Amino acid sequence: MSLKLMYITNKTDIGILAEKCGVDRVFIDLEILGKVERQGHLDTVISRHNLDDVAKMRKVLTTSELLVRIDPMHEGSKQQIDAVIDRGADILMLPMFKTPDEVKRFIEYVGGRAKTMLLLETPQALARIEDIVSIKGIDEIHVGLNDLHLGMGLDFMFELLSGGIVEYIINKIKPTGIKYGFGGIARIGYGMLPAEKIICEHFRLKSSMVILSRSFCDAYKMSASEVEDAFQIGVKKIREFENSLQDYPDEYFIENQDDIKKIVDEIVKKKRENQNHD
Repeated sequence: MSLKLMYITNKTDIGILAEKCGVDRVFIDLEILGKVERQGHLDTVISRHNLDDVAKMRKVLTTSELLVRIDPMHEGSKQQIDAVIDRGADILMLPMFKTPDEVKRFIEYVGGRAKTMLLLETPQALARIEDIVSIKGIDEIHVGLNDLHLGMGLDFMFELLSGGIVEYIINKIKPTGIKYGFGGIARIGYGMLPAEKIICEHFRLKSSMVILSRSFCDAYKMSASEVEDAFQIGVKKIREFENSLQDYPDEYFIENQDDIKKIVDEIVKKKRENQNHD
């Protein structure tokens, strides 16, 4: 197994570095509609990428795919999709959809000119998962843990993993042959829920992709040499860890599930205690 690693940036020098170090997809994020309302109060990055960034990144990438997250479906979706494809996107990601009809329109507008990826991150999409995965023309589905946990009123996004929701979604996707992934990871040895624990779940669930999160490399807060180290060492360690998993027995992954549940329960408990003190 080798996860497709995705990293969000509109900086061409970082895109080139990520590609050189083995990142499979460089990710331009055009989504802005409704995002400030949903996440403006949280410690999340709201990207301010634009169409010019798509064209610039297209010029410098040679082996990595160019993934572009568009806005949720709206009146200007067709124009936005055409503009993104015209600038060379390989994959278009649709966020915040709630109904099968939105997905059908998205696929129709893309019209086979690029790969289609759904970002499943609303409770409505979760409830309608069977109808959604039966739609023809979906290439990939990524489960977005951040907005989905917010939409469901949970305390911590990895409750979706420890509570079995991610596995439920994957079991609905699997029979269709659509490729799937979920969430993001920090570097090996880092993260509130350590990256290696999450990678083991990707392996167990036969996931295809994961986002390298801001905690993997926060290019806005790190020096150029720190960014280079994060990618060179970070990606190498992920690949080495993935390779080591081939030899592990099934019991190891069952124990890992138990570890995740304990760690997540502990994080949620602390979050609730802190809320009660505020």
